[in-house]
Amino acid sequence: MIEEGLTRVVAYTDGSSRGNPGPGGYGAVLLYVDPAGEEHRKELSQGYRVTTNNRMELLGAIVALEALKRPCEVELHSDSQYVVNAFNQHWVEGWLRKGWKNSQKQPVKNVDLWQRLLAAMRPHRVTWLWVKGHAGHELNERADELATRAADGIDGPLLDDEGFMA
Repeated sequence: MIEEGLTRVVAYTDGSSRGNPGPGGYGAVLLYVDPAGEEHRKELSQGYRVTTNNRMELLGAIVALEALKRPCEVELHSDSQYVVNAFNQHWVEGWLRKGWKNSQKQPVKNVDLWQRLLAAMRPHRVTWLWVKGHAGHELNERADELATRAADGIDGPLLDDEGFMA
């Protein structure tokens, strides 16, 4: 159910890495239908010199949420079970309770991005949906294309992933 007054946004996000670690990128497609029934679409992507696939999966979701200018009802689709299960299976809640340690008492990887994602989610009501990757879903395929083009540096320069530690 959509909370009254919240704008509904559908987002598809993906991450890509050419090697793990290696060059990588994220892609995001956001859809919004305004009150007049007109669909608006925004696409976001960026590539990085050295990163991991999981970092790019996280960054795709982060950037999609950070792009929203007001609180929204967000249906976020990702082909990353790592990202989706962290919320749907309540992994994040356990990590927070354990001081960012996983079930093996090891430090959670990519904590910088998990914290950024939690902050990006805060104003929104987010529903996390897993979509099978490379299964022909148009918007998931587009997010994948954006991510891989970004990883390959086709649409712009590759940046440094400041939080990545080899």
